[in-house]
Amino acid sequence: MQPRDTSQSLNILIVDDEINIRKTLAMSLELDGHAVTAVSNARDALAESAQKTFDLAFVDLRLGADLGLNLIPGLQAQSPWMRIVIITGYGSIDTAVETMKLGATDYLTKPFTPGQVKVVVERIARMRALENRVAGLEEMVGQSGGEPMLKSANPGVQRAIELARKVAPGDTTVLIRGESGTGKGILARAIHAWSNRAGKPMGTISCPTLSAQLLESELFGHVRGAFTGAIRDNIGRIAASDGGTLLLDEIGDLPLELQPKILRFLQDREYERVGEARTRRADVRVITATHVNLESAVAGGRFREDLLYRIKVIQIDLPPLRERPEDIGEFAERFLGEVARGKHIGGFTAGAIEALKSYRWPGNIRELHNVVERAALLCEGTEVGVQHLPSEFTGAKSSAEVIGDALPLDKLEELHIRKVLARTKSLDEAAKTLGIDLATLYRRRRKYGL
Repeated sequence: MQPRDTSQSLNILIVDDEINIRKTLAMSLELDGHAVTAVSNARDALAESAQKTFDLAFVDLRLGADLGLNLIPGLQAQSPWMRIVIITGYGSIDTAVETMKLGATDYLTKPFTPGQVKVVVERIARMRALENRVAGLEEMVGQSGGEPMLKSANPGVQRAIELARKVAPGDTTVLIRGESGTGKGILARAIHAWSNRAGKPMGTISCPTLSAQLLESELFGHVRGAFTGAIRDNIGRIAASDGGTLLLDEIGDLPLELQPKILRFLQDREYERVGEARTRRADVRVITATHVNLESAVAGGRFREDLLYRIKVIQIDLPPLRERPEDIGEFAERFLGEVARGKHIGGFTAGAIEALKSYRWPGNIRELHNVVERAALLCEGTEVGVQHLPSEFTGAKSSAEVIGDALPLDKLEELHIRKVLARTKSLDEAAKTLGIDLATLYRRRRKYGL
């Protein structure tokens, strides 16, 4: 079976009390590759919208005794990104203006042609694709190391990238394994970008960063009043990623009580929002990533064996940076070009490159970027030398580190994290300032009791 091309296809709802209009419009849209649901009244429209997410709705202005305009708030409350096109045989300038004020995107007067419908749908499809593209780019801002991670001279990384490209077009669940900082999230976003779902949203959930209750709400959504603090409905990341991809980052830290619900969604694509009994469906491709030994977690009772088998249909292993020394020099040069703007630094001395290659890199690519950024700040000449690297690279103390002479490394790290947490407004901002991901920040906070 060939994977369906979802890059330009939309989930479309038709609401019209004339059966011939519903059938003709549905047939025209389905021939263009869109998924169509057609109903005759407002009640059924809201029921369908509650079950699944739609990108676009064609709504008749007059639905028997009801007005289609009254449907707009309800439909958009359930799917905030949904575009509404009002269709009517009673067209007027005043009506068109009123529909736009209420949130409609466009207005078609009956009788309309398939060509007119196609123009409207293609324009909305382009808008959705652009919105998703912008959201993806915004998510990638600040993701250091993305470009070099996908251009490696290491055979192990080349095999991982080749496998990722092969599986990207399908809908198979992928498990990416590797140490923290090896670029698992970057590769997951690349798989989405190479897939047929690239024009649809990609969401990311960091499993260790939230309590079980908040994580369930963030994944599946909740209704207002479902728990203390739930002051409004939340559609959840699954619904927001419908048609696209969802990355469950560090799934090895997924709370045990949520694992059956994730397993059910992977098997049936069904779920319920917190505080709501209604079953919903979503078409989402799931990618998972972890640095945890999941087999050991299964043996220890911390991870379900059936969930492990379900997520590792395709497994991609990313080697740590210490096993790919052929990449270190090129990565360092690339990072230096990013962070040394405004300075005339031409590169690294041979001694500095050798020191970088000899280091073990427990923090992998992310740590390399931070070391290069620090060196660029300290360098006053045209080349970064060994003297600009931290003491663990040389065995000597640099002037920038003398202040921490009397403190162990763990204490310095704790003090620095405390300082950053105190001056930032959110955990996300703190993680970006520290140059680590949210999962790593969560583990550090737990370690130091912050």
